[in-house]
Amino acid sequence: MEQKTSRNADGACEPFAADSVPWESYQQGSRFGLRYQQLGEFGGAQHVGVSREELAPGKQACPLHYHMQEEEHLLILDGELTLILGEARYRIQAGDYVCFPAGQKVGHALFNHSAAVCRYLIIGERNSNEVVVYPESGRIGVRSLGQGFDGKATMAYWDGQAGSQD
Repeated sequence: MEQKTSRNADGACEPFAADSVPWESYQQGSRFGLRYQQLGEFGGAQHVGVSREELAPGKQACPLHYHMQEEEHLLILDGELTLILGEARYRIQAGDYVCFPAGQKVGHALFNHSAAVCRYLIIGERNSNEVVVYPESGRIGVRSLGQGFDGKATMAYWDGQAGSQD
């Protein structure tokens, strides 16, 4: 099934209701899981990614990571969660905002410690040359190659992540 976008017959991007964008989701083991809408992609964005995400209680959105080429922004819309930033932990809630600059060699991840779903926007670049470092597993993701490495061999995305295989 072809995914709809907000482009008209002339190829121009048009306004659309965010609620009309299809939801996608993933679940990996007992630790990771997320529901999200790719708003930027639906709207025709080529350089900036915007996703509305929902993180269920007790779930982590993705492995701890940092970006070498891309800047990423987070705005909490509803609920609360724990921002893991290196060794630090921050409880953030609706209205809170944080930026993760490119090259900031401190991993970040989101964990929902609360009893309710947390909703937020993630905004970031879509750099085809992006390199992402995952400190917990030692994986280095190279987007242009579509592969991850540990310095010796290729690694699957979830390899080395505690709680991703149960």
